[in-house]
Amino acid sequence: MAEATHARRAKGRPDDGRSGDRLFDRELDHLPPEARWREWMNRVEATIFAASEPVSRETLARIVGKSCSIDLLIDDIREELRGRPYDLVAVAGGFRHLTRPAYADAIRSAFGTAVGGNERAADLTQSEVLVLMCIAYFQPITRGELSSFFGKEISRDLIGHLRGAGLIASGPRSPTPGAPYTYVTTKEFLLEFGFDTLRDLPDVEALEDAGLLSKEKLLAGDILPAVETEMRADDEFS
Repeated sequence: MAEATHARRAKGRPDDGRSGDRLFDRELDHLPPEARWREWMNRVEATIFAASEPVSRETLARIVGKSCSIDLLIDDIREELRGRPYDLVAVAGGFRHLTRPAYADAIRSAFGTAVGGNERAADLTQSEVLVLMCIAYFQPITRGELSSFFGKEISRDLIGHLRGAGLIASGPRSPTPGAPYTYVTTKEFLLEFGFDTLRDLPDVEALEDAGLLSKEKLLAGDILPAVETEMRADDEFS
């Protein structure tokens, strides 16, 4: 009798031993293929909608069948969202619902800020944006190296503002004399600027071709004066 009871308990026990999985059917083998795919789509969209931060592929894999392609599922969900004011985007190593840029003004008018947008990034000065860009491309990088790039001292206050905004963090100690701290961008940086990974940063060559960045000027410390000149010129013609 005890052996029979043990056999019944063992039947259906998940391989990883988590009791909660016994009550959750990931595979949905009882459904026809189209209905199964639809249910997986609904589960994935509901999970992402309910999350306060990007949901990883690993998390989504817990709610769909083992043979299910997360990427194909996301593609089908995004196709259904065409024409809607929000989309499902890959950002910071996961997936998240974000409103489309075309509706930023309407959201800002309603709430005073672009909810779900770049609130912290919008508060940055031009100099802070340029320093943040330099950290993103050349991390890990020290404050001294940043100062050399820009031809002027990068203050601790500027670094502190970027840290306070959660956009950068301390990286490994530099192997240079004194072992100063280096700085790296964070997951919040990816979220704020809508990047999935740092590989999504525009190529330096592409920025140069577009006239937005000159590697030679950056290394020579000429970027900030050039930007200030452009800003003054914009003011004259506005």
